[in-house]
Amino acid sequence: MELDDVAKALKELGHPTRLQVFRRVVRAGHQGIAVGDIQAQLQVPNSTLSHHIAALNKAGLLEQRREGRTLFCVANYACLLGVIGFLQEECCIDEQDLAASD
Repeated sequence: MELDDVAKALKELGHPTRLQVFRRVVRAGHQGIAVGDIQAQLQVPNSTLSHHIAALNKAGLLEQRREGRTLFCVANYACLLGVIGFLQEECCIDEQDLAASD
């Protein structure tokens, strides 16, 4: 993942309400969760929730699908894993380099 994409995802996840929304969506799994269920669980006004979902969608962290009159949010697990991988890919490299030079 590119630095700018990771920064955008982390920026959006840095807001407490968006982080709560995203955790609910991730928790729901691949079938997703209805927006109305997120609203009921988090007690967030509909207009505010729509704003937060749009930000997460724009960052690539979730996708939406409509089934009849119900709108579902589904986590983009590839994006989530990309962010996690980006953060982990250089874990402890300096420590390893130091040990190798001894």
